[in-house]
Amino acid sequence: MAEVMKGRNSEVDLFLKRASRWQTEMRSLREILLESGLREELKWGKPCYCTEDKNIAIMQPFKPHLSLMFFEGAFLEDKRNLLREQGKNSRSARRLEITDVSYTEKNKKAIQGLIKQARTIIVQPERPSKKPADPIPMELEHRFSGDPDYRTAFEALTPGRQRGYLLHFSEAKQSKTRQNRIDRCREQILEGKGINER
Repeated sequence: MAEVMKGRNSEVDLFLKRASRWQTEMRSLREILLESGLREELKWGKPCYCTEDKNIAIMQPFKPHLSLMFFEGAFLEDKRNLLREQGKNSRSARRLEITDVSYTEKNKKAIQGLIKQARTIIVQPERPSKKPADPIPMELEHRFSGDPDYRTAFEALTPGRQRGYLLHFSEAKQSKTRQNRIDRCREQILEGKGINER
């Protein structure tokens, strides 16, 4: 377990010391996050900020920018339009894209407001979905009707694993390709594994 001193985590100290890019920006952002009363940990190899054992945000240094990703950012009221979608398949994650330290200084109050909202939202038992559920391809429905074990196993998967498969199946342009993917993934689904698990 990493030593925590005045809210600072020694593993995050080491991460920042070793960072080749965005050190000044990460330190500035770190101060804002710690001042907001969040607990600091190193998760997935990155500085992650939590409350009540729930992840609020994570710093992600990329080449073009430093990202502060809010895990439930889609549910935040972003009056200044600072948050960006993670990607086309992202449901609730949204991120700030920081390219220099003046960004955090200029937007400190707005960032603090986003953190405060995120802390409130993350402890709510249920949050409304911003996007509709992924549609089940016709080929999968057809397969389920003739293979109840497949349906049962699929429905027993976590929502994230189900979504991974639905995206994989739906990305195929032709029905035959979708059917082949559905057939190839059957055993993996029956074993309760996600699309990228072996």
